[in-house]
Amino acid sequence: MGKVIYIKGGLKMKREITIFDIAKTFLSFESMTHKKLQKLCYYAQAWHLAINDEPLVKDARFEAWVHGPVSPELYQEYKEFGAFKIPKRKNLPQNITEDSYEYAFLRSVYQKYGHLSGDELETLTHTEEPWLKARARDRVRYWEPSNEKILEEDMMNFYRKEMD
Repeated sequence: MGKVIYIKGGLKMKREITIFDIAKTFLSFESMTHKKLQKLCYYAQAWHLAINDEPLVKDARFEAWVHGPVSPELYQEYKEFGAFKIPKRKNLPQNITEDSYEYAFLRSVYQKYGHLSGDELETLTHTEEPWLKARARDRVRYWEPSNEKILEEDMMNFYRKEMD
């Protein structure tokens, strides 16, 4: 169920944030490769879990692919761009506004990781426990494909330790 917000004349339900809303918000900051977009969305979910004890996107799934964490849904949406940059968006998604907590949170994730390329973000995720644990559960070598889910609990625990 979404958050309840009060509007003149009654109540209105705010739509749940989706992985596509997060992606579109990051794309409002800059044009970027699909790989970079995937990693930024992953870090948004992971840090939100660590800080707020709940996911930013309910039911988001990140898998431990060869090139790092990937949301299969997001992959399907942007795969046509391949290694080329996805164009910058002019507008934010309707349920994320510049004065919302979600926008400020995503802006802070972007400030922390946005200066890195997709390849640099891939390398970083390859050194971090959530991706490594998922790959180990699937018993695959670093170059072998995997669809093993990166567990939210692993994300929360690892990034919470990183805060300390």
